[in-house]
Parts: sequence; C-alpha cells; structure tokens
Amino acid sequence: MSLYMLPLVFGPWQIVLVVVVVLLLFGGKKIPELMRGLGSGIKEFKNASKEDDKDKDSEANTDEKE
Repeated sequence: MSLYMLPLVFGPWQIVLVVVVVLLLFGGKKIPELMRGLGSGIKEFKNASKEDDKDKDSEANTDEKE
C-alpha cells in the first residue's frame, strides 16, 4: 500500500477513537453547535456556487446575443 493512501484507510476502531477524542475535547453540548455551523457553511458555499453558475450562464447568453 502506498504511503499517500494510508490516511484514507480507516477501520471501525480508528473512527471510534476519533469520536471519543472529539467528545473529550469539545464535550457533548458543544458538538451540535459545531455541526450547525458546519452545515450552514456548506449551505452558504452551495448557494454561492449556484449564484456563480447563474452569473456565468447569463454572461454566456449575453455574449451569444451580441
């Protein structure tokens, strides 16, 4: 196995260990707040990329009409 693929291979015990460490670091009450922030960030990114696509499409249509 290549060295660059090593981080991509996670077993069930590694995932459990990561979850336990996150719980110890942030606590049970802080995790939902972190996930909400992550979700809203992803939602904003998707909306911005959709707006960018719409801008590019309208620009292309304007160029074709000229």
